[in-house]
Amino acid sequence: MTLWHSYRNLSPKTRLVLGGAIMAWSAVGLFVSDRAEQAFGLVPTEQDKEKLHDSLPKIHFVEKG
Repeated sequence: MTLWHSYRNLSPKTRLVLGGAIMAWSAVGLFVSDRAEQAFGLVPTEQDKEKLHDSLPKIHFVEKG
């Protein structure tokens, strides 16, 4: 039995609670990740930001003619 079938066999109320718990866990991760970066000293410097900006591909528009 696959994971999808096991999930579908749960009652609708249980699936709702499970989905809500996953969304709550994700929201907590989004809010805590910035603090964790600061605690571990992984905040990007301005030089890192410039290096990332320079490595992004540039898009040039060419008119059809």
